Amino acid sequence: MTRALVFDSGVGGLTIADALRKAAPDWIVDYAADSGFFPYGVKSDEELRARLPALCATLVNVAKPDVLVIACNTASTLSLADIRAKVSVPVVGTVPAIKPAAEQTKTGVIGILATPGTVRRAYLDDLERQFAAGKIVIRRGSAGLVDIAERAVRGQAIDQEQVAYAVKPMFDPPDGPNIDIVVLACTHFPLIREAIAAACPPGVRLIDTSEAVARQAVRVVTPSSSTGDAIAYVTGGAANKAAMQPAFARFGYPVIEIIDA
Repeated sequence: MTRALVFDSGVGGLTIADALRKAAPDWIVDYAADSGFFPYGVKSDEELRARLPALCATLVNVAKPDVLVIACNTASTLSLADIRAKVSVPVVGTVPAIKPAAEQTKTGVIGILATPGTVRRAYLDDLERQFAAGKIVIRRGSAGLVDIAERAVRGQAIDQEQVAYAVKPMFDPPDGPNIDIVVLACTHFPLIREAIAAACPPGVRLIDTSEAVARQAVRVVTPSSSTGDAIAYVTGGAANKAAMQPAFARFGYPVIEIIDA
């Protein structure tokens, strides 16, 4: 069977792993969380560039996947080329769904809900110039929503007031009230989609790229004859392994291994 490795800073990429399982139900889908360096959205570009390519190369050497999926907008927008240069398997990145949002908006005003790191990145400027020319794009960065999603997937209650505090300023005048599509530009955010939707005005639609990323992984991979059960990998030692266990169990990963990084 074909083996994929889905990589993220925390649990957000589990949404991509789930989409990949649905797109390719016969695949073995491993997962790796760099929980020892979480969250990426508040790290500097220099810190991430120094860490990501080498860590991904280590993970590929251990897991031996046929394709590596970078299920993190921050990592993809910053280090995708460097990661590809370090590994010998196809690498699929995750970038904000600006193109479909620009194609589907009726008002011409799009919201981008992301981490602070993704919001400030030049890659996002390039996507807007390429796919959203003539549209109004309003960015909103939130590290707090990432933490809320991490806690929620481990079984903790969602504080709707905190979600609203993070989301609602995006809809402030002059252009915010005209937003009709919000791009969930962090893979953590679909984990709390209902809470985010409740914080948006009625009629606003949320979109993400999980299904598109899964389809691209299927397109680029060369099938193999891998065997065995799916494995989850974490950085940061035994404490992080224990903290991540509830989320991994929920998404079908009973086996967790620690990777030193």
